[in-house]
Amino acid sequence: MSKHGRVLVAMSGGIDSTVTAMLMHEQGYEVVGITMKTWDYANVGGSKKETGCCSLDSINDARQVSVDMGFSHFIVDIREEFGDYVIENFIDEYLAGRTPNPCVLCNTHIKWSALLKRADALDCEFIATGHYALIKEENGRYFISKAADPLKDQSYVLWGLGQENLRRSRFPLGGMTKTEVRRLAKEFGYEELSKKGESYEICFVPDNDYRSFLKRQVPGLEEKLKGGKFVNTKGEVLGEHQGYPFYTIGQRKGLGIALGYPAFVLEIHPDTNTVVLGTEEELVRNGMTVGQLNLQKYPHLPEGLEALTKIRYRDPGAFAKLYQRSEDEVRVEFQGHVKGVAPGQSAVFYEGDDLIGGGIILT
Repeated sequence: MSKHGRVLVAMSGGIDSTVTAMLMHEQGYEVVGITMKTWDYANVGGSKKETGCCSLDSINDARQVSVDMGFSHFIVDIREEFGDYVIENFIDEYLAGRTPNPCVLCNTHIKWSALLKRADALDCEFIATGHYALIKEENGRYFISKAADPLKDQSYVLWGLGQENLRRSRFPLGGMTKTEVRRLAKEFGYEELSKKGESYEICFVPDNDYRSFLKRQVPGLEEKLKGGKFVNTKGEVLGEHQGYPFYTIGQRKGLGIALGYPAFVLEIHPDTNTVVLGTEEELVRNGMTVGQLNLQKYPHLPEGLEALTKIRYRDPGAFAKLYQRSEDEVRVEFQGHVKGVAPGQSAVFYEGDDLIGGGIILT
């Protein structure tokens, strides 16, 4: 009989999930390993060799760790549900002139759902992943808090997790640095794994070229949208672009147009295939509306709550006041000026290190 119960550990074959499984085993949990195949590289194409969490090598690595440690391991094929939801949303959002965040969507609607479903089937009370984040409980509420390692903190992509997901989740790496994790992998006998590099790409766009991905997934897209207009804020035509989905709010490089001053993408209008360019000063915003709100620390936002608000994963954040308009929408009023607010991206709110909640930027 295990000391703490039975836990389902998501294993990608990488260093973080491997050390997670080992730590849960050491802490007295009965570990069951699971590897989820989320996408098929042959179907999405690209110029880069298949690597990462869904490659055959990674799956075999995860299975070998399970054999070494003496616990069960399962492979689950969720390519259909992943593709239908995450990849289709990714394409639809760009075609709507927005900038999606597929990792948030995957965590919220696919991975945790798949993990909990299999955990129940395998009589596992808990699930564990290699995310760098902490889980706290106060006043009967479970919420994410930032990891000990600020360079690895993944709290931003976990804002969508609900109370039941958080209650049953374990993040044993949250209080550790990446250096400590590498050291542990080496101590556990996985020296080669301890040297394994990081991957910061979207898993189904392994060459990190989302524009080529869109062209492959939507035949004729480039030809159909070619010749769209760059305009300024007065509506004056500045030149032609390659198609509005190939640009994002705040983009400066790769525009293919010279105006004699640094130009940034301010707005994207799919209905007219128009991209509005302007100066960095014109990129500034003092507020935004956020929808699909999910609250973790509070059941409802206190009126005018001050929170550090991040609008991108690597964004240091800016202080803002939050005004909840409805169950799933909040108005954010920045206390300073913020650049590059991009509809479709996630806005995540913090109180100190604690994650209050988050949502999708609407306007």
